[in-house]
Amino acid sequence: MSTKILPESDVRPDLSHGDGDHERFAHYVEKNKIMESALSGTPVRALCGKVWVPNRDPQKFPVCPECKEIYSGLPKGEDGDKE
Repeated sequence: MSTKILPESDVRPDLSHGDGDHERFAHYVEKNKIMESALSGTPVRALCGKVWVPNRDPQKFPVCPECKEIYSGLPKGEDGDKE
């Protein structure tokens, strides 16, 4: 009998309940990833784990509570911003 070691993966539970609630929020994403996505059309991953291609004005939506909670726990950068 042999034991295989599986690579680590970031697995998060699906909290959306299938009703599209993740679409009702603006999500936190690294600034450089937003620019990269705008130029290349590649999907981004929010702090909460949502993956999508941004295509709407995030200021028209409330902030995702899960992203906000994760962001508040991040250490501050040298300039006072959390990155």
